[in-house]
Amino acid sequence: MNVSPARILETIHGPADVKALAPGQLPKLAQEIREEIIAVTAKNGGHVGPNLGVVELTLALHRVFDTPNDQFVFDVAHQGYVHKLLTGRQGTFFRGLRQSGGTSGFLYRAESPHDSFGAGHAGTALSAALGMATARDLRGSSEHVVAVCGDGAFTCGVTLEALNNIVGSTKRLIVILNDNEWSIAKNVGAISTYLNRLSTNKTYNKLHHDIEGFFKSFPAGESLNRVYHKWKRETKDFFVESSLFEKFGLRYLGPVDGHDLDALQKNLEFARHADVPVLIHVLTKKGKGLEAALAQPEKFHGLGSFDPTTGESKATVPGTPPNLQDVFGHALVRFAKANPKILGITGAMPSGTGLIHLANEVPKQFFDVGIAEEHAVLFAAGLATKGFRPVCAIYSTFLQRAYDQVIHDVALQNLPVTFCMDRAGLSPADGPTHHGLFDISYLRCVPGATVMQPKDEDELVDMLHTSLQLPGPGFIRYPRGAGTGAKIKAQPVALPIGQAEVLRDGTQIMIWALGPMIAEALALAERLAR
Repeated sequence: MNVSPARILETIHGPADVKALAPGQLPKLAQEIREEIIAVTAKNGGHVGPNLGVVELTLALHRVFDTPNDQFVFDVAHQGYVHKLLTGRQGTFFRGLRQSGGTSGFLYRAESPHDSFGAGHAGTALSAALGMATARDLRGSSEHVVAVCGDGAFTCGVTLEALNNIVGSTKRLIVILNDNEWSIAKNVGAISTYLNRLSTNKTYNKLHHDIEGFFKSFPAGESLNRVYHKWKRETKDFFVESSLFEKFGLRYLGPVDGHDLDALQKNLEFARHADVPVLIHVLTKKGKGLEAALAQPEKFHGLGSFDPTTGESKATVPGTPPNLQDVFGHALVRFAKANPKILGITGAMPSGTGLIHLANEVPKQFFDVGIAEEHAVLFAAGLATKGFRPVCAIYSTFLQRAYDQVIHDVALQNLPVTFCMDRAGLSPADGPTHHGLFDISYLRCVPGATVMQPKDEDELVDMLHTSLQLPGPGFIRYPRGAGTGAKIKAQPVALPIGQAEVLRDGTQIMIWALGPMIAEALALAERLAR
């Protein structure tokens, strides 16, 4: 006698198994997926909130489409855990998430044929999906291409560039706008405000609800339901301004409840058969299924191990030195309070960079520009021309996106912009898309650039103080994680530029070291001296 598994999730070995389920089984599967994600990320860390928010959406995608023939392009791909669980990567492999021998924290083409495009930086999905759809058209095949983009991705210039090119490139593309009002931090800017108006227009939403109930009260439900959806599409603009996306030539559907599987599947089926590019505006709750994640969406965007009941982090051991981004953040607050010309700029990463401290204590000197690194650097350049001392706090791996602005707009004009580059070097558990391995190479050839790397917390503060006095651009790179525990001086000192510090004299060998490798070099020198 065969005993069926206790969990539906254990029967899912690929998308065909998802399609074979009865509709009544899907809510239970959704709950099991959330339980699995919470259990694994509580142990290993990871992107908790984004994945909990897309459970029903990912299930609906796999019910309607057929990967790997049809292709999903997830923006950033940090919300791909559900997709992984539904495409043969559950069990031991998934439970090794972000660890050697386990599944990657992002989508990865080499890991599965169901991962059609790898990513790790925001804003790439729409351009990549458009390229894939255009390639399909050129070769005459028929697969569907679906770009799943968070609302934060629409603050990216590259996403808007792709949006501008869709109708000139293809007639068949499906775009999912996963709107949870957050990127990492709360979304900012005009696009965020516009999307909020679309999703909260009271007149439209009340009428939408009343008419839906009216149509559903009739026996001929299926036919009238099609009439209802056509009415919803055609009358939206009567109550709110014409959709921005329709101005770009996409058919706009929504807003759709991102946790209503039936509504999601109906809209996806419509989009699947449409002969024009379609954008479905889906409203989701980031962190759905975990109270702590709902209450603290920015913290639970991505974090280390945590207690799934309380939400408290397990990663910090009492007595551990503070993280370097917080050392930087507190130092910048101190300098900004003393000098109103000092400004902090982040690209949607106030907590990750440490600028949250400036935002809380000196908000008038803090700017979050959204996921827009190119704009952040150009914005800083403009401020610098007027006598301000802007500090751009951007991860090393993300500053690559603004390399032209660093050279063309800051360095060639010798403008005094300070760049604080967290996650320099290897970034544990994040994988290749987040390693800051290229900055020393790409900055050494920038004219007029002063590049620095501190060996400890005190030197980080000294370097920030030094950079804020430079006549041109300064770059301070430091790794993710805790410092060494070095005591920070009451008064910072300006460091000499281009002069190495001799830490120990010797006679037979010279050891050069930079930043956190200095501790390793000193230990090596001690061994050699024995």
